[in-house]
Amino acid sequence: MSPLIIGISGIAVLFILLALRMQIGFAMATVGFGGFLILGNFESALGILGLEPFQTSANYTLSVIPLFMLMGQFATHSKLGSEIYDTGYKWIGFLPGGLAMATIGACGMFAAISGSSLATAAMFGMIALPEMEKLNYSKRLATGCIAAGGTLGILIPPSSVLILYGILTEQSVGRLFIGGILPGILLSLMFLVTIYIITKIKPEMGKPGPEFTIKEKIVSLKNTWSIFLLFFLVIGGLYTGWFTPTEAAGAGAFGAFIITLLKGRLTWKTLMMSLKDAASSTAMIFGILIGAMIFQYFMTLSQIPSTLASAIVEAGFGKYLVIAFIITGFIILGCFMEGLSIMVLAVPIVFPIVVNLGFDPIWFGIIITLTMEMSLITPPVGVNVFVLSGVAKGIPMSTIFKGILPFWVAMFICIVILLIFPEIVTFLPNTMMG
Repeated sequence: MSPLIIGISGIAVLFILLALRMQIGFAMATVGFGGFLILGNFESALGILGLEPFQTSANYTLSVIPLFMLMGQFATHSKLGSEIYDTGYKWIGFLPGGLAMATIGACGMFAAISGSSLATAAMFGMIALPEMEKLNYSKRLATGCIAAGGTLGILIPPSSVLILYGILTEQSVGRLFIGGILPGILLSLMFLVTIYIITKIKPEMGKPGPEFTIKEKIVSLKNTWSIFLLFFLVIGGLYTGWFTPTEAAGAGAFGAFIITLLKGRLTWKTLMMSLKDAASSTAMIFGILIGAMIFQYFMTLSQIPSTLASAIVEAGFGKYLVIAFIITGFIILGCFMEGLSIMVLAVPIVFPIVVNLGFDPIWFGIIITLTMEMSLITPPVGVNVFVLSGVAKGIPMSTIFKGILPFWVAMFICIVILLIFPEIVTFLPNTMMG
């Protein structure tokens, strides 16, 4: 049996294991070990199984993951999200759909320090949803904007998905972070436009909130200093070359710790919860990453990525047609799999194709992250929808899925814009210092 057939069979077995609810990291490690055993020998397969977990866990550059996770947990447990929402509520809550717009703005700002879509969706489900319900907002608009706004957590840096992509493809995490800034702002603006159009067509879906005085609006800005300080510390340090990604993560985690302390919200319980949740998230990501690395060895031996890349190049398909097929495939996978699982499964296979076609790897990372955002709100898996459903008691998931449809379309349009104008992604990374 040829290595190619064995590789394809391995992928089929992997999907079967995932359908049986095996955790993605263990499934990839199992298939990778078995495939390497067939294509190589027992000693080499056992060597990889024993060596790869240590090499991955001991890799200094991967310390960026627990540090950014800790930064996000401090931000979450110190309730910075509620302060951001209060500011947005006072400034634009009086507009039609203003509370939904404030939610998107607050989600975008909180994403700049949390890096977690699930945490963002859960937090604003508890903060923003009750306020919109008080004004009799349409449940579809209220839950849709929260679920969609939560996805900004994996596009606006720091982002665990961009870190994982950088590790899998050996790309600069710092450049990926900087490349996500303008697309993140663009997508946030498109969400705001989406809310404006919805409330323009059906004003009853998002009634205006109360009007606040100029003094109250200005006073509310004091709540945002910590967000901007952390963002400019981390992203500004990366952009200017002052920090490596690991140093930026360390500075961000320490900065979040000090801010929590200064705000008087650092209790023993808060500290322990932050450390525990950061460790839990890190263990989950490392488990996936170790499995992905073992699976990659098998894929390399099977020659699937190189064979597929050569076949597509020799077939003479236009590169934009190929990238359209890849994006469509990721979107379809998003209907059935969680985003991180898609990333570690598909990126090692399609990345050589993308590079051979001449696409910028940083640009492709942002495009793929956008499709991961779409998978977070795509039925039937839609993890953000499940998280929000747990917070929004009494609101059926079918209502939430209907609510996210306009925002899903906005994401798709954003991908098309980035396909036409890749400079939106590459401009800032190309001006980085250091």
